Order: sequence, then C-alpha cells, then structure tokens
Amino acid sequence: MPTTISRRTVLRGLGVSMALPLFEGMRGAGFQPASASAATLASTGAAAAPPTRLAFVFMPNGVNYEAWEPVAGAAENVFSLSPTLESLAPVRNHLNIITGLTLKKARANGDGPGDHARSSASFLTGSQARKTAGNDIHNGVSIDQLAASKLGDRTRLPSIELGCEHGPSAGNCDSGYSCAYSSNISWRDETTPVAKVIDPAVAFERLFGDATQAAAAKERMSRRQSILDFVLEDTRTLANKLGSADQRKLDQFQTAVREIEQRIQRAQKETTPRKLPATPAPAGIPDKVSEHMDLMYDMLLLAFQTDTTRIGTFMLANDGSNRSFPEIGIKEGHHHLSHHENNNQMVEKIRKIDRFHVERFARFVQKLSQTREGDGSASLLDNSLILLGGGISDGNRHNHENLPIVIAGKGGAGSSAIRTGRLIKTPKETPLCNLYLSMLDRAGAPQQAFADSTGPLAL
Repeated sequence: MPTTISRRTVLRGLGVSMALPLFEGMRGAGFQPASASAATLASTGAAAAPPTRLAFVFMPNGVNYEAWEPVAGAAENVFSLSPTLESLAPVRNHLNIITGLTLKKARANGDGPGDHARSSASFLTGSQARKTAGNDIHNGVSIDQLAASKLGDRTRLPSIELGCEHGPSAGNCDSGYSCAYSSNISWRDETTPVAKVIDPAVAFERLFGDATQAAAAKERMSRRQSILDFVLEDTRTLANKLGSADQRKLDQFQTAVREIEQRIQRAQKETTPRKLPATPAPAGIPDKVSEHMDLMYDMLLLAFQTDTTRIGTFMLANDGSNRSFPEIGIKEGHHHLSHHENNNQMVEKIRKIDRFHVERFARFVQKLSQTREGDGSASLLDNSLILLGGGISDGNRHNHENLPIVIAGKGGAGSSAIRTGRLIKTPKETPLCNLYLSMLDRAGAPQQAFADSTGPLAL
C-alpha cells in the first residue's frame, strides 16, 4: 500500500544528500525513512502544484541573423523554422520564438567599443556596466539572482550557475572592460558577479554532496564510488513506501544519476591536457564541446527535477570567446569568424556554430519534455521557462536589437499555462527586461519593474 511522503524527503549517506523527483505520492508530509542514516529536510507539507523553474542559457558572439530568423506566416502559430532553428522541429510545440527584443544597455551609450563585455554584463541585469578594467566594477543585480532572493529559501540551493568555459575574474578582456563582465552573466549585487561552475564533477557534487561531510565526499570521489551505493539503505526503505508508478520513476531517476556519474568519470579519465596561457581547465572537462554542454544541461535538469534549486544560468561560453569546434569541422575561433564581413566561407561556419548551439538546446528541451512530474499529467518542461539567447543579435554588426531569443516551457500547467508553438513579434525597441518581468510573475515572484522594463511582455 503506497504511503504519502514528504516533498522534502532526502536520502542520506556518508557524504551524500540526495533530494528526489516529484513523485505522485508526495501529497503530504507523512514519510519518515526508517534507517538510522536517513533524514528529511524540514517539512513544508504538500505543494498544491509543482513549482515553476527558470533557466537562462547564454549564447556568445551573436548569430548570423539572416539564417536565424523564422519566416513569419499569417498568424503567430504559422511560421517556418529557419535553417539555424531546424533542430527545434521536434520540440516546436513546446516553445515560443520571440523577435524584436532589445538590450539598450549593451550599446555603447557614450562608452566606446566593448560590445562583447557589455553584452554578457547586461544580458540578465539590463544595466550599463561601468567601463573599467580595475577593481571598481559596477553593474546591476541580475534577474536570476533577484528571483533567487525571492524564491531561494524554498530549496537547498537558491540558484545554480553553470558554464562551459573558464574565464578570468580580473584584468582587461574587451576594450577596457574587466574580464568579470565577459565571464559572468549572474550578479548578486552591483559589484559581485556569481562565478559559474564549469567542471561537471564539481556541479554534480554541489547537487548531491553533503557539505557537512566534506572528508567523506572526497574519499568517495577518490574511489569513484557511486553516490547511489551510499544511499542504498534509504532507497530500499523509500521504495517500500512507493506505488508501482513511483517505483518506476525512482528507478529511472537512479539510472539517470548513475549514467551522469559514469560520463563524468569517463571525462576525468580521458580528458586531453590543455595548453593554455591562462589558468587551465579542470581535468574533468570532456574533450568534445557537445559532451561538455550536454553534461551541464543534464545537471541542470537534475537540479530542477529534484527541486534542489528552481533558478539556473548556463553560459555556453564567455562573450568574445574564440573557441573552435573541431567536432563539426571548424578549426577557427568563434569570435574571429563572427567578424566575417560577409565572407561566404566564414558566414557558413558561423551558421554551423549557431546550429550546433541550437541542437544542444533542442536536446535539453526534449529531455525536459520527456521527464514527467507528480501524477504524470505534466512534464518538467511544462513547469519551467527556459530561455536561450544572447546580448548581441548579429555578430558581424554587434547590434543589440532584435535579439535571438527562444523560450521553452509553459510556466506551469493548467488553464494559466503559456500558449506555445508561436512566433511572437514584439514592437521595435521592446526591452528584453519586459520578458524577464513576465518570467518572474510566472515563477511567483512578481515585480513592478526591473532595470529598463516598461511592463511585462504578454505571453
């Protein structure tokens, strides 16, 4: 006979603290694991509905907008996906593509060159970064950290910040702008960027490691033991309390966790040593950019699935990144290619990079759509809003209007769900921050205004 269990049930072991997905049986606060090692977080009772998660995925260097922009039809839901967005076809009905949004504070506004630094600095803050390469950096609070300040006390981690490229936190990275601007999109306050995690093993440990048992966690990692082995007793106790449908969900969740562990271990074993002039990347970074991105996306999925956090950011690379993409046949650097000056060969390579970024995002969105929650009537994607975009529109022009923006998810199920499968064309110069206001409202943290917003965007 299934037993009602708390949404805050946590499986514990030596150096491990594992939250769980939302099961159908999580309708009250009745479950207390029987084993001596098990514990629960303070119970808050059953949630009336799954929470809405917010994620912001940042693409650097702009795009080739001609190949990005969808071809509009007679109505919002009648449009053709562009060559760059073709990989979104399987998840088209789960997302909206938005055109016309503008990031005014990424423009020079009298500060001269430095569009890449301003692009990343203002992407989530809507603020004009102070032009300095010294310690007197000044920006604005980012939308993710504002959301975390309102909602973060409901989860173990207020937010999680992920990335795929190391970036220095000081020095001059773009025409007199500090590297702190180019390397970060998340800002806790006007002078404090929130550093991103680029090592999959560190991100995994942040999700499931028990900070009170650091020595045990280090020992477990050195022996490459699965965290599932350390919570085995609690897992057995929990499984006996679950119905058959929830038992299947538990099995699927554990399989996903173990698969990620194995991918991390494989990366740690096979990573090719880097030869970089700056601080080298951690040894556990996969050689293939696609595998690195996919691992971090999957970590974000687990973070949301277990309600470890409801707020996340993911920088695919720093703005101004000159990363190459050998796995898709591109040896030149991304930033170099973005200044193509209409050279056909360079343009085509930029289009391939743009498609690559969208393909990784499409994979993530599809996995979210296939992850069911609670009684299975809604997916994790239904209860999320996942934004993909950047602060530069066309990488060759360095313009900051008509930004490339895709937003996946419905922000909650039921009658209030956002209608998806549309091309939303906003009026010229509509602030990107209007969209952020709408996202905050959907997540249960409404604000009257944010940065240069003029009102919430109708979704």
